[in-house]
Amino acid sequence: MDLNTPEATTRATDPTRIAERLPLLRRRALMQTATRAFFDSRGYVEVETPCAVPTPGEEVHLHVFETRRVSPEGDSEPLFLHTSPEFAMKRIVAATGLPVFQLARVWRNGEGSVLHAPEFTMLEWYHPGAGLASLADETEHYVQCLLPPEIHRDGRTIPIHTPFERLTVAEAFRRHAGADVLATADNAEALAAQAGCTLRTGETWEDLFFRLLLERIEPAIGRERPTFLTHWPASQAALARTCPDDPRTALRFELYIGGVELANAFEELTDSEEQRTRFEKDRATRAKLYPQRKSWPIDEDFLRALPAMPPTSGIALGFDRLVMLATGAPRLRDVLWLG
Repeated sequence: MDLNTPEATTRATDPTRIAERLPLLRRRALMQTATRAFFDSRGYVEVETPCAVPTPGEEVHLHVFETRRVSPEGDSEPLFLHTSPEFAMKRIVAATGLPVFQLARVWRNGEGSVLHAPEFTMLEWYHPGAGLASLADETEHYVQCLLPPEIHRDGRTIPIHTPFERLTVAEAFRRHAGADVLATADNAEALAAQAGCTLRTGETWEDLFFRLLLERIEPAIGRERPTFLTHWPASQAALARTCPDDPRTALRFELYIGGVELANAFEELTDSEEQRTRFEKDRATRAKLYPQRKSWPIDEDFLRALPAMPPTSGIALGFDRLVMLATGAPRLRDVLWLG
């Protein structure tokens, strides 16, 4: 069923439907309380940032919700519902040097599936002074505190209270696609030849990278135990520092559990000129791929703040997906109060 149809909306908000899901929703509320306790105990400050903003983000393939702000005098300006509170939270870190977290509502237009909703809750936190490995340790501890000792997903039992696997993207592609993803960077034909697949008409290296990730890598990881997929190709981490040991890679990880992509983390880039260059490249790509979409100004406040931000690692974790894993719910909308 299409999640955006009137039928789907009526079903999701029907009082009987809510009552049926009440045990899942109570568990969700307990997990929100536990999340706040976890970060409070570690000295984090909970923050709240605006949802309607002039710049919603710079991700090329995310579609946004548009709105307008009207002043008492009748003037108006375009605003967008943010796809992440990342820019605002980094400005707070730059201004204060404090570790911060937020259970934020975020919006991504056109999304709807078993694991997606156009409006959902993102847990984001930023830890000044932490490297990517340290953030992975903290993320592992948080997940182990929130999930039961084992979970059941797609007929598998996955232990949670065990050390999480840490696997580089390069090693994952060697194991599961038979390809050297770094040596073939920007060469779609070479990557296709090594992976033993046919390059589709008009398919770029980036397109093929994500096709192989979806078809061969993601189905093979996080099934026996949770897996951090680390050190992504530098082109696939626009907000992350490049790795000093191998500049072909970026200091980024994603966390997979039971076939679910749960979190995405960066050791944050603080070079404002480099960040501007990356933004401009992404904006040019977005304009080429989606010429019908509205544009927005670069977030100059964010760029001005970057040089003042201490070395920091940050992460965005899909809180609704975490509740799904904890409860065994088959669909994301099952753990939303009025999803």
